[in-house]
Amino acid sequence: MQSKKTILNITRVATLLAFCVVVLGAYVRLSDAGLGCPDWPGCYGKLIVPDKEVHIEEIYAERPLEHGKAWKEMIHRYAAGTLGLLIFYLALVSLRQGNVTGGPVVMPVALVLLVILQALLGMWTVTLLLKPVIVLAHLLGGMMILSLLFWLSLELARDRRMIDLNSARLFPWSLAGLVMIVMQVSLGGWTSSNYAAMACPDIPTCQGAWWPSMDFIEGFNFWRGTGVDYEGGILALDARTAIHIAHRMGAVLSLLIVGSVALRSIVDRNRSISRTGILLLFVLLAQLSLGLANVLLRLPLAVAVAHNAMAAVLLLVLVALMHQSVTPRIKRVKT
Repeated sequence: MQSKKTILNITRVATLLAFCVVVLGAYVRLSDAGLGCPDWPGCYGKLIVPDKEVHIEEIYAERPLEHGKAWKEMIHRYAAGTLGLLIFYLALVSLRQGNVTGGPVVMPVALVLLVILQALLGMWTVTLLLKPVIVLAHLLGGMMILSLLFWLSLELARDRRMIDLNSARLFPWSLAGLVMIVMQVSLGGWTSSNYAAMACPDIPTCQGAWWPSMDFIEGFNFWRGTGVDYEGGILALDARTAIHIAHRMGAVLSLLIVGSVALRSIVDRNRSISRTGILLLFVLLAQLSLGLANVLLRLPLAVAVAHNAMAAVLLLVLVALMHQSVTPRIKRVKT
């Protein structure tokens, strides 16, 4: 029978792997490799990327093999598949352990269901030709799996001999910060999936104006039917501009709201929460700097991927703060 420590170790490994999968997904998306393999789950009918010499033109005449892009996509799929198997294993051992010790069962089982949904979204991302709403849902699904795994690891590591004093004082603040970052991640995913990141090549203005021509209705039309190839984007400039400006406005709100959460946490009398607040402020400012660098440097791949990775880190820090606000470690129960 696996011990609680073993389950904790599995969860931590799964959390780290989930973070890698999220970053790999961003790298695949930002390097325009999302359709590097036009089929799913294989690649041009193979479990590994076929050699260039293999004749596949008759089957996939509309999308010739680009070896580099295909390998990027398949490495991401291999990593995601490994994560899925690890989460299935985690759920299995949690069920066995939970029957004996009353350990966590609901969240590991919920993670299995999320993995199945995430696999379907991964398939639809390819079969629906990078449809933005599916790409966004796939991104948010990955972030949700990462966040839940991290929460589970924090919960498993929690010292049950600690009691909670005034545990709710930071909860509304951490919840507000978390909701704001989820909204901003959604706006960032929508910006990326619609190829709107460079709709405004200047900052703080956009196309030389403070309020350029924008079409918010078209920019935030989430359903355009099926059969459309969205690779490279299909929106007009004013629609992309609306998306980009919305993301910028979200960044300002994030700075104000999450910055307030960070400052309030820093002055908290609980030193653990205070340290998390300092980390939150640092990550928030780093994320803002990466966002500015994306515009000023014309979206270099390394900076764009780092911006996505830092968004995941920011989300995890807020998850940690929320966990602390629900179960702060203040006083040890004598045994």
